[in-house]
Amino acid sequence: MPLLRKVNQLLVLLLLLLLGFVLYSRVHRAAPKSSDPGKVNQRGAAEDGPDQEILVVICAAEDRMGGTIAAINSVYSNTEAPLLFYVVTLRDSVSHVRKWIENSELKEIKFKILEFNPMILKSKVRPVSSRPELLHPLNFVRFYLPMLVSKHKKVIYLDDDVIVQGDIQELYRTGLQPGHAAAFASDCDLPSTHEMVRSVGMQTTYMGFLDYRKPEVRELGISPGTCSFNPGVMVANVTEWRRQRITKQLEKWMQQNLRDNLYSSAMAGGVATPPMLIVFYQKHSSIAPLWHVRHLGWSPDTRYSDQFLQEAHLLHWNGRFKPWDYPCVHMELWERWYIPDPMGKFVLVRPSS
Repeated sequence: MPLLRKVNQLLVLLLLLLLGFVLYSRVHRAAPKSSDPGKVNQRGAAEDGPDQEILVVICAAEDRMGGTIAAINSVYSNTEAPLLFYVVTLRDSVSHVRKWIENSELKEIKFKILEFNPMILKSKVRPVSSRPELLHPLNFVRFYLPMLVSKHKKVIYLDDDVIVQGDIQELYRTGLQPGHAAAFASDCDLPSTHEMVRSVGMQTTYMGFLDYRKPEVRELGISPGTCSFNPGVMVANVTEWRRQRITKQLEKWMQQNLRDNLYSSAMAGGVATPPMLIVFYQKHSSIAPLWHVRHLGWSPDTRYSDQFLQEAHLLHWNGRFKPWDYPCVHMELWERWYIPDPMGKFVLVRPSS
């Protein structure tokens, strides 16, 4: 009897093992593969693909809100990709931007309005600049992307003085090298802009942004002739940004500039670009040149050729002369995307006005 009992127990055990193996095989045969682009990966985050929702972060300052609306409209009108816009503004402008979007042809877009607290910049920004508008708190939103973005790994940041003429999916697919938290366009990589740069005396190297008379700048070991980049258009890996604590690095240089005035009085006059030039020196990937054609706002007289502008995927009116103001060049390219303010607060400045 003891022997028979042991045999029965062994048979039951073998039967259970066989049943478990059959169930395991069936489950794994039914599980879909997830290696194709655009499908959900093992962590549940979608890879770059045609069905991937593209997050675009853009700011909306009260006196520049028409630019924000035109930029959003140009992005939305030139792609079939699913989009999500994070519109970042200050408290007193939340209602205005919401009503502008919801009472215009943009009412179908997917968007979220985020309020930026300028107190985060307290004791970090030196209040001296040849262009006071560059001290606006929203100019520093790009420093704090991980605080704004939680679910998306990859995002696009756009300045409010751009329009997009291409499919934003192309920009989103910009490849970031391992260990790089962001991609920018180099100020020296577009031969078609070199003549304009020379004619209006724009700065395209680190020497135009950092004060090389200061030992703290020279100790960085960055050649003053190194090509700079413009952070007004950026593709960012937020996960890598967090891992490297990029925001803390940027704040460190903001605070050091507050003490030592490393760049506020430099020729370029800005205070948001220099910290990024330092932190991302030789640690950023590249955006295709035609995805950031800039300097349209540097002079009211110097123009690009029509053919070149038609080929450009993104136009940027960085500089003093904005397309919603006057004078400005190529404003007709911008104005085709402008949507009048249903509240009547924002009015274009034109020769006849």
